[in-house]
Amino acid sequence: MCPAVVAIHVAPGRRLPTKSVGSVEAEAGVGLVGDRYHGARHRHVTVQALDDLDAAAAVLGRPVDPGLTRRNITLDRGPLPTRPGERLRIGDVELEVVRIAAPCRLLDDWLGPGAMQALRSPRGGTVFRLLTSGTISVGDAATREPVPDA
Repeated sequence: MCPAVVAIHVAPGRRLPTKSVGSVEAEAGVGLVGDRYHGARHRHVTVQALDDLDAAAAVLGRPVDPGLTRRNITLDRGPLPTRPGERLRIGDVELEVVRIAAPCRLLDDWLGPGAMQALRSPRGGTVFRLLTSGTISVGDAATREPVPDA
């Protein structure tokens, strides 16, 4: 069974709280409609996994709310692809890894002291660019796609 989307969050601007949504429109080469990174060159969407958040919660000694990590999409489990060029399909949208997501300095403010350290690699998620457009919804399956031959 494939991992599935359990939460989607967008933030309309820097330092603004994220908003939980049931689905979001993904625009190839542009980003998630309504998110602060919509229109960014490469950082279109961030993905994290609940099992990584559980590991961070064990380090912190308190639960980690997926909406407070400032990542866009939360899957019920990993592992996530992390090498640049690797592909992931969520619903009918194809994504390509740009890099591992570095923890945001705001994490200690949003989640409490130690959160930034607890969510360091490999628990901080992955940054992707959008290769195709479509709708991503809670419940969508996430599958690794083969990397095309170079």
